[in-house]
Amino acid sequence: MPDIDWDAPWLASWRTVGEPIACQVAAGTPQPEALNASGRAPVRFVPQADLPEGQAYEDFIFATGQVPTREGLHDFFNALCWMHFPQAKKRLNQLQAREIARAGVGQVRGPVRDAATVFDENALLIQTSDAVWSALTEHRWMHAFLDLRGEWVLTCLWAFGHAALEKTVQPFKSITVHLWRVPQGVAQADLDAWLAQDLTPEKLARKPFSPLPLLGVPGWWPANEDPAFYADASVFRPQRSQRLAEKPYANSEILPPA
Repeated sequence: MPDIDWDAPWLASWRTVGEPIACQVAAGTPQPEALNASGRAPVRFVPQADLPEGQAYEDFIFATGQVPTREGLHDFFNALCWMHFPQAKKRLNQLQAREIARAGVGQVRGPVRDAATVFDENALLIQTSDAVWSALTEHRWMHAFLDLRGEWVLTCLWAFGHAALEKTVQPFKSITVHLWRVPQGVAQADLDAWLAQDLTPEKLARKPFSPLPLLGVPGWWPANEDPAFYADASVFRPQRSQRLAEKPYANSEILPPA
């Protein structure tokens, strides 16, 4: 297992549980065994080989309460998420299993399964002011990160997506997560229960996500102290409608008049 920087701000709430398990795995303990030893998850982690051929991963978890787990960071962070958000992870699994039972696996997941997968792999929970939220969702990056920089001290962020966390082990500027907003009244102690209730098929199908270049969060990356960090439009991209307005023929075969 590659070295994990447990001092990274996005891992602040995961370190107490995750670091000792990572040390066991680095010392040679099989990953499922090290994860189960913590006793913190509502499921058991089993080797990937325990997943029967032809059975869907989510369906197997729902039927057995066991999570097929490969060695490596991706499934390591997935397991840590089961420990930190057991109710929300169980809810996502229920939704996935329900959709599989209804429509089968198929080549196309459908809107609910697709959104549940995006959430599971890439979500970051955010609790912030209306001003910051509006600026982020409208991709007014300079306003969100520079003009409103002082409001980030009062903004709470919680990592969830395990694929995103895997990427952060070797950080790069364009890592982008999918924000899911948490109302101001939700206390951290109630976060998992609130999230499990908030993850409804109807809401997921609407895909109420908003992209966030992770290293743009004030205080999370030294380079973003320089305002020029946010001028990189390949990372801090304008909204699609704005891009099309600037390039009205970008998605058309019709050429502008000579």
